[in-house]
Amino acid sequence: MTKPEVLAPVGDMERLKAAIRFGADAVYLGSTEYGMRAASANFGMDDLKAAVQYAHERGVRVYLTCNTLPNNREMERLEEFLQNAAGCGVDAFIVSDIGVLTTAKKAAPQVEIHISTQAGIVNAVTATEFYKMGAKRVVLARELSLEDIRYIRDHTPPELEIEVFVHGAMCMSFSGRCLLSNYMAHRDANRGECAQPCRWGYYLVEEKRLDQPMPIMENEQGTYILNAKDLCMLEYIDKVIEAGATSLKIEGRAKSSYYVSVVTNAYRIGVDSYLESPQNWKLEPWLMDEVRKVSHRDYSTGFYFGRPQEGQRYDTGGYIRNCDIVAIVDCWKDGVAYCTQKNKFFAGDKVELLEPGKRPVEIAITELYNEEGEAIEDTRHAHMKFSFPFKTPVAEGTIIRKDV
Repeated sequence: MTKPEVLAPVGDMERLKAAIRFGADAVYLGSTEYGMRAASANFGMDDLKAAVQYAHERGVRVYLTCNTLPNNREMERLEEFLQNAAGCGVDAFIVSDIGVLTTAKKAAPQVEIHISTQAGIVNAVTATEFYKMGAKRVVLARELSLEDIRYIRDHTPPELEIEVFVHGAMCMSFSGRCLLSNYMAHRDANRGECAQPCRWGYYLVEEKRLDQPMPIMENEQGTYILNAKDLCMLEYIDKVIEAGATSLKIEGRAKSSYYVSVVTNAYRIGVDSYLESPQNWKLEPWLMDEVRKVSHRDYSTGFYFGRPQEGQRYDTGGYIRNCDIVAIVDCWKDGVAYCTQKNKFFAGDKVELLEPGKRPVEIAITELYNEEGEAIEDTRHAHMKFSFPFKTPVAEGTIIRKDV
């Protein structure tokens, strides 16, 4: 069996290092133009070159998002942009527009073409035609079932790679091609500027009673009628792989390095455990606990098992958050863990240590010391350096977190 790729999202260098540390085979990111996350930090060309070098030194591939729908003025700059990006060493361009695809083939023929989910590929004929046009990979629409994916795999050239989303936020519109943000906030979702009005609460007004808004009751609990639950297929990795997916994609380029670390770690361990024993694989329950320890909406399995029966959450548009990162381990030496603070916590608090590739371990940190070696009661200063005694060696980048 070909080893399926765990593909992680990154928005800056911190998140790139986190994704690689916690087991990503490849990462996808955006530059300053043509990507679907205009609000993310993203990478200028100098940063992109450094990111690619860092990833390649560690055997990790880098895919650049170029999946907006550019207008005429933006197309004029595209060829130079793609040439510069290719010079940084990216492994693939993720595109959705046919004009961008043909320009990429001309500007940088050595760089792979991956067709974005924005292209809305839902059948084998379309996937095959993109392959004939030069695509190495297609990212299928999120609205497909496992049976649909299996059919596409069985009826497309075996050399064509198939990528699917397995985790993260879902769009209420087909494959993210939405105009609601344009109408509501004058921000074009197809240029990476979505204001996410699907997450807002709404009221209904009658034309002669504009001052008497009424809640829209999708059911007795609420009004967030467009608010999709997050996708999570961690428990069904076996079914996704067996359907023919080449790459398992995690959504979240705008999310934190903590999110990237925890979710990538969970899917890395889940995929590896499946490959070790595919015949009788079952996910270890603690891994599902892991993906509940990041900020998330209620989870669902999206369209994988057919039309979602409970794919929306109507009572709130917010996130569930029950765990906070409080520090990152910089290094361990002679029985002492040296750390950088991320959030305040106190000596005596029970925390969890999450090392890359491992199950979390609960400990109580009873002693804290500042950078000068003086005893302290808490880590109150942002990004302060501190240490605590710990007999067991612990890896660089280990996450320290606590319940909230």
